[in-house]
Amino acid sequence: MRVLLFGATGMVGQGVLRECLVDPDVRDILAVGRSTTGQHHPKLRELQHPDLTDLRSIETQLTDFDACFFCLGVSSAGMSEADYRRITFDLTLAVASVLARLNPGMTFIYVTGAGTDSSERGRTMWARVKGQTENALLRLPFKAAVMFRPAGIIPLHGIRSKTRLYRAAYAVTRPFWPALEAAFPRYVTTTERIGRAMLRVAKEGGPKSVLDTRDINAL
Repeated sequence: MRVLLFGATGMVGQGVLRECLVDPDVRDILAVGRSTTGQHHPKLRELQHPDLTDLRSIETQLTDFDACFFCLGVSSAGMSEADYRRITFDLTLAVASVLARLNPGMTFIYVTGAGTDSSERGRTMWARVKGQTENALLRLPFKAAVMFRPAGIIPLHGIRSKTRLYRAAYAVTRPFWPALEAAFPRYVTTTERIGRAMLRVAKEGGPKSVLDTRDINAL
């Protein structure tokens, strides 16, 4: 299987990359982004591109892939709706529209979040924009498009969040992670489980188009 990965330097993306590297069914990984991961592996290639809203100059390198794991995103904290929409909706759809045209047999998996508003009419800005993004992705002519909506995510294998506030929160709560997993299995997952679940969906298909934390853990 050949995999495209966007957002490989983020916390979820790091976890997905790790699982792709250790999975024997994945023979080729192309990580696309504005910065590199700093990792070196025979299966991994990296493509730095400064403007992900315009992929015309690299389209020839984005063909013949079986799956795309889109883990790119930002926190909405302190952002206007227009700015958040430019990154969350506009950028995502710019990439996905190109990939759907170049790889009609692709499975596209998008990391969104628990609480996303599929109605697109709710009061919560980030949830409404995420819902608009999900709905637009589901309309694209991929072989399959699947939305991952994790809630709490525990980073494993030395993976760290790029967001300072999140890193501080993880440092404080680390001793309680096993108890949190045991007490809230419907709301807590790990970077490892997300990566493995994505790979399973890419290989076998998903049970439905929108998967919450419980679905991710089950996969």
